[in-house]
Amino acid sequence: MSSILGKHLAMALGVATLLTACAATTGAKPAGPSPVERLRQDAEAIHALGISGVQVRVIAPDGRQSVATSGTADLGTGRPVPSNGYFRMASTSKTLVATVVLQLEAEGRLSLHDTVDHWLPGVVQNKGNDGSRVTIHQLLQHTSGIPDGLPGYTTPQEYYHQRHDVYGPEQLVARAVAHAPDFPPGKGWAYSNTGYVLLGLIIQKATGQPAHQEIEDRILRPLGLDQTRWMGTSPTLPQPHAQAYQLFGPGSRVDVTDQIPVDHESLSWVTTTRDENVFLRALLAGRLLPTRQLAEMKQTVPVNAEVQQLWPGGRYGLGLVERPLSCGGTYWSHEGGDGGYITLNGATDDARRSAVVSMSEARGDTPEHILDQEKAASSLIDHALCAEGPSTP
Repeated sequence: MSSILGKHLAMALGVATLLTACAATTGAKPAGPSPVERLRQDAEAIHALGISGVQVRVIAPDGRQSVATSGTADLGTGRPVPSNGYFRMASTSKTLVATVVLQLEAEGRLSLHDTVDHWLPGVVQNKGNDGSRVTIHQLLQHTSGIPDGLPGYTTPQEYYHQRHDVYGPEQLVARAVAHAPDFPPGKGWAYSNTGYVLLGLIIQKATGQPAHQEIEDRILRPLGLDQTRWMGTSPTLPQPHAQAYQLFGPGSRVDVTDQIPVDHESLSWVTTTRDENVFLRALLAGRLLPTRQLAEMKQTVPVNAEVQQLWPGGRYGLGLVERPLSCGGTYWSHEGGDGGYITLNGATDDARRSAVVSMSEARGDTPEHILDQEKAASSLIDHALCAEGPSTP
C-alpha cells in the first residue's frame, strides 16, 4: 500500500541491490537501507498504526526530491494517496503569521515590545486578562498566559453539529478571556491559539489589510507558493486531496473533511508538501527576514511538560519550534493539526535539507494513540533530516 513515485526509484533500488550483492561476495557488511528506502519504510510504519493515508516529501541539499505515499486517500473507494495532495495547514500557518509580524518590526511599523492594548485597546480585559501587560513578543512565543479558548469537538455528534459554525476573531478572543489567565504574562509557557488570533488582528490594524492578504503579498507570491491558499469559510479543499478522518474511539472513525476551520481568519489555509518545504527552506535561508529578525525568531524557551511529551527536548521561538536531531544539532519546524489532517515538518538550521509528512487521519481517541502517531511522524522527520547521500529526483 506504499510507493515512492517516479522511475528513478527503480534505478535507485537497483543500485542498492547491486551494492548489497557486491558486499556479500566480498565479505563486507551489507549497507543499511538507502534514504529513499528508509523514507518508504517510515511512511509505511505510520500507516501501520491505522492512519488511513500518508504523503511525504523530502528535499535534499542538491535540491532533488524524494516522495513517498502509503495507505489510501479514501476508505470508501480505496483510491491512492496523491503525492501532491492538498491538506489543511492548520497551526503551521502560525509561522506565516510570525514571519509577517517580524517583517513589520523590521520595517519599523510595530515593536515586539508593544502591548496588545497599544493596538487593540480594551480587547483583552476580563477575568484578570490584561492587554496592557501582554506584549506582541509574548503572543508570538506563547508566554502571554492568555487562555486557549477555541471551540472544538470530541464526538461525532459534536462534529456534525458544529462543523459549519463560523466565528469572528473578536468572538474567539472573548471566549478565551472569559477564563482566568493560565499564568501572569511572561511567567510561563502554554500553547495559545488565542494569541495568534490577536496577532492577526494586530497585523490588520498595522497594515490596513487582513493578515491573510499580507501573507499572500509578502510570502506566498514572492516565493511562488501557488499551492498555498487561504480558503476563508469554504468547507472544502482543492483537488487533489485525501479525505480526512478522525478516530473518536473504537468503531467511530468519521470522515471530517467537510468543515470550516474554527479560526477561519488564521487557520483556513491549505497547502502541499512541496510548498511547505519551500517555505521552511526560504525562511531559514534568510530569504524572508533580515538577519536580526530571523535571530529573534530562533530565540527559544522550553515548552511545558505536556507538550514535551509530543516534542521531546522541544523549545519554542517566535512561531518556530526547535527540536533535537538524533544525529546531532537541531532542526526547525511547526506542526499543524486540524480537521483530521496532522502534519509534521522540519528543516535543518542551514536550510539545506527539509521534510514534510502529512497524515490524513487524526487518531485522537486516546493519549496513547496521539503519542504513537506523533512519535512515528517525528521519527520519519528525524531520519530524513539525518540522512546522508543524494536522494532521488
